[in-house]
Amino acid sequence: MSSKPQNQRQPLRPLLVGLVLAGCVALIASDFIHHALTRAVGGPELDDGTTNRLWHADAPLATFAIHLHMAFGAVITGLAIFQTVGPLRRRAPWVHRWSGRVVIVCAIVTALGGLVYMAVKGTVGGPDMTLAFTVYGLLMLWCAWQTAQRAMARDYDAHREWALRLIILAMASWIYRVHYGLWFVTMHGWEVNTEDFSGLFDRVNVWAFFVPYLCILELVLWRKRRMRSVLPMTS
Repeated sequence: MSSKPQNQRQPLRPLLVGLVLAGCVALIASDFIHHALTRAVGGPELDDGTTNRLWHADAPLATFAIHLHMAFGAVITGLAIFQTVGPLRRRAPWVHRWSGRVVIVCAIVTALGGLVYMAVKGTVGGPDMTLAFTVYGLLMLWCAWQTAQRAMARDYDAHREWALRLIILAMASWIYRVHYGLWFVTMHGWEVNTEDFSGLFDRVNVWAFFVPYLCILELVLWRKRRMRSVLPMTS
């Protein structure tokens, strides 16, 4: 019998495939990540000469909060997807644990930054957008807290479920922009108002960028739980 630890006997191919797929997703989202970081570290005017709409000289707290939101949000958008790579978690659990801690901290800061900004300045889209983004921020806070709590309690099944919810929310800001890109390609921007986001699509998308994906995940998790409860009875 081999004396090598189990995580060293596992083949490298699944790990490499998982890392490549996660890397491709992160690369696709790289434009959004760059966009978020640029505005997070920029002043009243950006390098391209345009005005930074997130900079408010009359509201330093809101400016600080939204720049934290953008910077830490960029980090979790690029990092969260790697938490789904199962072979990495099995072969190098310490990487998964430490990167998970980073994701949780970034998620908390991102959510708090956005919530503080909205409390001070609201949103460009008015009450509809403010309500939806507030729910989104509160859900991110709750999922980050539950993910950490379940891990510390060593309830790994529940930890995995909460972590998946958090990953969806971490990627949702990018998905929000993807929806706009797909809508402009297919519908040529019908019912989109880029000034105050008052179009029909704008009002739908403030919920559609995270609610349907969470619902699909809940359905998948429910089916898995149901299968686990049925299998022992049929074996």
